Amino acid sequence: MRKLKMFLVASLALALATPAMADTIKVGVAGPHTGDLAPYGIPTKDAVVMLADQVNAAGGVLGKQIEVMALDDQCKPEIATNVATKLVSDGVDIVIGHVCSGATKAALGIYNEAKVIAISPSATNPPLTQSGDYPNFYRTIAPDDDQGKLAADFTTDKLGAKKIAILHDKGDYGKGFADFSKMFIEKGGKAEVVLFEGITPGAMDYSAVVQKIRREKADAVIFGGYHPEASKLVAQMKRKRVKVPFIGPDGVKGDGFLEIAGKNAEGVYATGPMDVSKYAENQKAKADYIAKFGKEPGTFFDQGYAAMQAALNAIEVAGGTDYAAVEKALKSSPVATAVGKIKFDAKGDAEGVGFSVFQVQNGTFVELP
Repeated sequence: MRKLKMFLVASLALALATPAMADTIKVGVAGPHTGDLAPYGIPTKDAVVMLADQVNAAGGVLGKQIEVMALDDQCKPEIATNVATKLVSDGVDIVIGHVCSGATKAALGIYNEAKVIAISPSATNPPLTQSGDYPNFYRTIAPDDDQGKLAADFTTDKLGAKKIAILHDKGDYGKGFADFSKMFIEKGGKAEVVLFEGITPGAMDYSAVVQKIRREKADAVIFGGYHPEASKLVAQMKRKRVKVPFIGPDGVKGDGFLEIAGKNAEGVYATGPMDVSKYAENQKAKADYIAKFGKEPGTFFDQGYAAMQAALNAIEVAGGTDYAAVEKALKSSPVATAVGKIKFDAKGDAEGVGFSVFQVQNGTFVELP
């Protein structure tokens, strides 16, 4: 009898706990929230929190409140695996993130095993969708093969470069962008890649590779990587009077590069998500952000906000957080977002997004026609 009473008490406690647990939708947001690459992660975290607050104030999704679980991976794969494990163990329903491709790749297997969908605003490494290894992965940004082709075509066709040095930071993202840039330059047949070399992230001195650029008589430099290394490279190129165009990817296009590089940033080119300020959803999102934070949003805010919009729309269309139902909704139900009206293709890439080339003019990135 005593065992039966204990069983009934335990069953009652579980029954009472279940409705409370089901009353929230847990959304993880993972990325660099501290460290050198925080300017890429904080805007997405702010976007997710801001949108969640607005939706909760309006009654939530399907009558449930959104609980945001924000964790910092510093864009480091070894930390990203811990973050993913923590989110899964805490019962996350969907993840917005990660931000860097290497960290995203490290986390995706954990999410995939747990049947958790992850939507990244910025992980552009093509194999994340094209390999088929991560059917749970989606992104609201175009992949690096698109970005690499744009950089290659711009450097040869618009800048007229004939001898190009390509550098990268040896990471999944940076080397991926560099590899595609090299491939498209060689396919185009209009220029020669005279130097293709990896640099060590975090090093203080890149003068040796700058000397190689000079020795090879390169008339343009394409760099795959993030703004801390790009800032040092352009500074040392200026110091060594290597006066050739510098072209980076979206890992360079942001306030972090402008702040660290300072006057050395002037004239630098970078590919990045095309201007989407014409869309009503984008205008509202930015107005809400400025009203809340008193400043313009940073890099990948648009893509992070769109990822959260796509996630919430899919949950609503699916009628809950069932993995298969949400997956189907993401691929079949277009939604108006901060980056335009999108849905995802069979691989997980957003249809309707793309890149433009920007140049630093008077201390700010300006989209080129």
